[in-house]
Amino acid sequence: MVSFENTENAFKAKTNSELNRSYWLFKLIGNPLLVKMGANFGPLALNAGFKGLIKNTIFKQFVGGETIHDCSVTIAQLGKYNIGTILDYSVEGKESEEDFDHCLEETLDTIKKAKSDKHIPFCVFKVTGLARFDLLQKVSSKIALTDTEKQEWQRVKDRVTKICGSAYESNQAVFIDAEESWIQPAIDDLANENMALYNKNSVIIYNTYQFYRHDRLAYLTESIKHGKTNGYHVGAKLVRGAYMEKERRRANEMNYPSPIQPSKEASDNDYNAALKLCVDNIDVIGVCAGTHNEKSSLYLVELMQQKNIQPSDKRIYFSQLFGMSDHISYNLSLNNYNVAKYVPYGPVKEVLPYLIRRAQENTSVKGQTGRELNLIMKEKKRRSELKK
Repeated sequence: MVSFENTENAFKAKTNSELNRSYWLFKLIGNPLLVKMGANFGPLALNAGFKGLIKNTIFKQFVGGETIHDCSVTIAQLGKYNIGTILDYSVEGKESEEDFDHCLEETLDTIKKAKSDKHIPFCVFKVTGLARFDLLQKVSSKIALTDTEKQEWQRVKDRVTKICGSAYESNQAVFIDAEESWIQPAIDDLANENMALYNKNSVIIYNTYQFYRHDRLAYLTESIKHGKTNGYHVGAKLVRGAYMEKERRRANEMNYPSPIQPSKEASDNDYNAALKLCVDNIDVIGVCAGTHNEKSSLYLVELMQQKNIQPSDKRIYFSQLFGMSDHISYNLSLNNYNVAKYVPYGPVKEVLPYLIRRAQENTSVKGQTGRELNLIMKEKKRRSELKK
C-alpha cells in the first residue's frame, strides 16, 4: 500500500545541506508579509544585483536552470529515482511576434531534447507564450477579427500546430496548459483541433482541465464524448488551477458570475469525479493527475487497483511541481507508479513571475507550507537520530 509518510523515501535525493536550505526557504515563504514584500520588490532586487541570492534560494528550489542544458543535472537526478521530467519554458507575458517565434523554437527544442532522453515523458507550453493575450480574449469572446488580426491568429494556429506536429513525429507527448477562463475557449479549440489531428491511435496532445472551475467536469465529459464520436483519444491533464484570486476579482469587478467553485470541497469532489471518469474511459484517454493533494493521489491509486490497471501503465501519470510534494512523488515512484515533475526553466528575470506564484501558492493554500515543513523536520530528526 502506498504511504506518503515515509520521509526517508521522500527526501532520498536531498543531502543534509539541501534539506536545510529547503527548511529555511519554506519557513520564509510561510510568512505572508515576507511573500508580499518579495512579490513587490523581487524585480527591484534583481536590478540591484541580488540575482545570485535569488538563484541560490527560491530559484534553485523550484526551477531546473536557466537553459535546457542547465536542466540536465536535474533531469538525471530525478531519473535515478524513476521520476520523469516535464520540461517547461516558463517565460511569460511577452507581446511581440519575435518573442512568440522564440518561444516556438524553444518549445521545439524541448521536444528534441525529450526525444533523446527517456527521462522526459512530456513537454509543455502555454498558448500565451505564442500569442497576444488580447487576441486570445477576442477569439474566445467570438468578436469579429480585423483582416490583420485574422492573419495574426493564423500565425498562432500555425505555431501550435507546428509544436503538436513535431511532438507527433517524435512520438513525444505534450501538454497544452490551461490559463484564465476568459481566454480558455480559444485554447480549448486549439487543443481539440490538434487532438483530433494527432491522437488517432494514442495520446500525444493533452489539454488541461482546471477543477477550481465549476464547469470543467461537464466540459471533460463533453471532451471524451467528442473524442469517441470523432475517432480520437483525449489527453487530459487534471489540475485544480492557479488563477483563482484573479478570476474572482475580475468577476466581481465586471459583475458576472464567478467561474470558481463555491468551496474547496466542491473543487475536490469534481477533481476526484474527473479521475474516476478518466479511469472508467481509460481505453480512449490518457490522464495525468497534476496534484499536490494526497487524498486525490491515493484515490487514483485505489481506482487503478479496482480496475486492475498496473502501476506502470503509461496511460496514467501522476505529476507534481519540482521543489514541492516530494513525499508524494518519490513514494509513488518507489511503488512503480508513473511520476513526472514539472521542471520550469528560463532566465532568472523571466521566471520571476512563476517563482512569485509558487511562493504565494505555498502561503495561501491551507496547510501546504506547514505540511512541507513538518515532513522536512521529521526527516531532519530521523537523520539526526541515525547519528546517535
